[in-house]
Amino acid sequence: MSASERIALVGLGAIGSEVVRLLTDRLPTARIVAVAVSDATRPRSVPDGSALIDDPAALAAMGATLVVEAAGRASVEPWGMAALQAGADFAVSSTSAFVDDALLARMQGTAQANGAQILVPPGALGGIDALAAAATMGLDHVTHVVTKPAGAWAGTEAETLCDLHGLTEVITFFRGTAREAADRFPKNANVAVISSLAGLGLDRTQLALVADPGATANTHRIEAAGAFGRMTMDIENAPLPGNPKSSAMTALNIVRLIENRVRTLVI
Repeated sequence: MSASERIALVGLGAIGSEVVRLLTDRLPTARIVAVAVSDATRPRSVPDGSALIDDPAALAAMGATLVVEAAGRASVEPWGMAALQAGADFAVSSTSAFVDDALLARMQGTAQANGAQILVPPGALGGIDALAAAATMGLDHVTHVVTKPAGAWAGTEAETLCDLHGLTEVITFFRGTAREAADRFPKNANVAVISSLAGLGLDRTQLALVADPGATANTHRIEAAGAFGRMTMDIENAPLPGNPKSSAMTALNIVRLIENRVRTLVI
């Protein structure tokens, strides 16, 4: 446990901005020493004392103990490898990047060589600790159903699979493996990778994506069975202000991960 945490935050969109706000209000022992963006020449509002960087090579000089990615799938490899090579732990929000098995293997090798860890927050989910614990005894099946308001799927492949704007009833527009879902819907299905890493893996976890014209929240249902018994987990998330494709719980789980690194009591 560290008495304080030096954090580099990759991304200052809706999730990153919410993490900054919550940390400022709740955790004075966590200092954001750097904010990584695509173009540091553009004026940005960053926490006092934070450096604004746009080159992964600059991470090593920041002295960060934890690098938190909240910028999108393309940012995982360059910023993750830079963080791990510098000996900092790396927390990944855009877990859909890990449909690339070779990338995950490279990052794990780099983490091991530098005494660092790759951390996967639960994202919009809850109960992932129970699923991961159950997996130690073996799982027979895991299904994960993601239901969102129809408009939350706009701008994704869902628009070619159903009439999102004219829906009058609930429709399941995708069924398949978690690997397929995370690859085809990277902005909406990061959670599929999280439940897969905790349980049966990307190729054995079954996923369904659902558009509901009457829904006002993002919901997840995970059902699992195995030697441990059976479990069903439901969570209904309010959309993140400024980004209806994400849930507020995504930012909250990042903050919890950071808080647990400095708390004396971890739950």
